[in-house]
This record gives sequence, C-alpha cells and structure tokens, in this order.
Amino acid sequence: MSGKRKRLHAYISGRVQGVFFRATTKESARQLGLTGWVKNLSNGQVEVMAEGKKEDLKALERFLHDGPRLAEVQNVNVNYSDDLKGYSSFRIRH
Repeated sequence: MSGKRKRLHAYISGRVQGVFFRATTKESARQLGLTGWVKNLSNGQVEVMAEGKKEDLKALERFLHDGPRLAEVQNVNVNYSDDLKGYSSFRIRH
C-alpha cells in the first residue's frame, strides 16, 4: 500500500505570494520525486497539485504548512485522491 501513487490537491493561504513559495515548493517536490505543479491564484492563495507515493505527499504537505522562511501560512486545505493525471515533472504554472 505504501507504494501506491496518490494525488494531493492543496490550497495554501496567508502571506504565501512574493515569498518564494512556488520556487521552494517546486524544489521540495522534486527532491521527494513528486510530479505536478504549483501556481499563484488571483485571490492571494497558492494552489498545489502533486502526484507520488503517499508518504512523499505527506512530506510535501508538512512543508506546505511551514513554507519558505518569509511565508506566514495561515491555512492549508488538502485533499487526497486516487485520480492521477500522469504529470511527467513538477513545474511552476503561471
């Protein structure tokens, strides 16, 4: 079961734009071997879609609760799913 791939979909709010949140999320995801994307939303939140092993997604989720040094994360809304999109890499979406 631990090797089964899952999808994480998260919305992060607080001071999460203009603080290198996307870049550090991308780096964390790549280090964990995850695929997907991260992007800023017009409402000030950051959205993350990531696929990989559940334990690696949980590690990314822990990072999202802290974010980079300059971030002030107020809330992380996370959903897990088995509906995989098959991303080939992890990138920043604009």
